[in-house]
Amino acid sequence: MPPYACATVGIVQVSPNSRNTVPGRVFFTVDFRHPEDAVLTQMDRDLRQACACAASATSLEVEVKEFWYFPPTPFHPDLVAAVRDAVAAQGYPYQDIISGAGHDAVYMARLAPAAMIFVPCVGGISYNEIEDAKPADLTAGCIVLLNAVLECADAAASGRG
Repeated sequence: MPPYACATVGIVQVSPNSRNTVPGRVFFTVDFRHPEDAVLTQMDRDLRQACACAASATSLEVEVKEFWYFPPTPFHPDLVAAVRDAVAAQGYPYQDIISGAGHDAVYMARLAPAAMIFVPCVGGISYNEIEDAKPADLTAGCIVLLNAVLECADAAASGRG
């Protein structure tokens, strides 16, 4: 599963919500992300098995529901390479990441080649109302985007892409 497997508990609701009362009900969400569908399926199986074992050992009831599934969407390798080349040409530090989120680019990838560029955000929080990116990082992202687009346009004009 490593290095791209990720599981996030994003919502936890405990009832009653009291510091000195054993809760009678707990609801939480788990968001799995990985670039391979088979790994996502295994992560789901593992969660269900762990919940069933915990429930059995403590005589509790557990219900696991899948309410949303989005298959992994690989981005176009030529566009990803163009972004890497643009970053390298500017000398910026970078790392490849697997988002797994339902960004607009995921929907566009169904229709045309797509890729994404992320810039650092304070606390790693993005696509959230408290997102905060430094102007210099946003400028760097725009420079990378411009250079990647120019590289793809040059490749298309010369018959390489």
